[in-house]
Amino acid sequence: MSYLDQEYREIITKAVIGKGRKFKQETDTISPTHRPSSILGCWIINHQYHAKLTKKDTVEVRGSYDVNVWYAYNDNTKTEVVSERVEYCDQIPLSVRDKKHIGHDNEVIAKVIQQPNCLECSIVSKGSKVKVDVEREFLVEVIGETKISVKVDPKGKVYTDDDWDLAISDDEFDELDPDFLDDHEEE
Repeated sequence: MSYLDQEYREIITKAVIGKGRKFKQETDTISPTHRPSSILGCWIINHQYHAKLTKKDTVEVRGSYDVNVWYAYNDNTKTEVVSERVEYCDQIPLSVRDKKHIGHDNEVIAKVIQQPNCLECSIVSKGSKVKVDVEREFLVEVIGETKISVKVDPKGKVYTDDDWDLAISDDEFDELDPDFLDDHEEE
């Protein structure tokens, strides 16, 4: 009996061969032009990132964002916004891995679960700098070639369009409620 006569076939396909997720909190220090009296607001914008597989079991996500701090100075008589670019590098271990994948031409997909977000912004004790507590979270997936085994139907029926009865009978058609969608749109 040859290999093709057996009940299973191996199929080579692209699939998710690795997954990882990481939540990170860190503190960034911002240096305003003037000595701040109070913090009026903080927001993070212009988030950019890219990901690559650095080892068999780790994805590196490198990115940057702008931290904008609106603060008062000169005994709360004047205000200013300071903006600083912050760069980061997160190492995300793959918690799920297909150790039997084949090939080395893998694609990495990084999805932001939580955009960089300001948790707290405060004046550092000496009063000349501002500390910003930031959180972010990523989900990464590695796509690559792998083998799957499928059981072959020994009878091997091949279906045609005529084998599927998709027609609606007159009785079924008469039972349709023409106002079905209108009733639900009012709710």
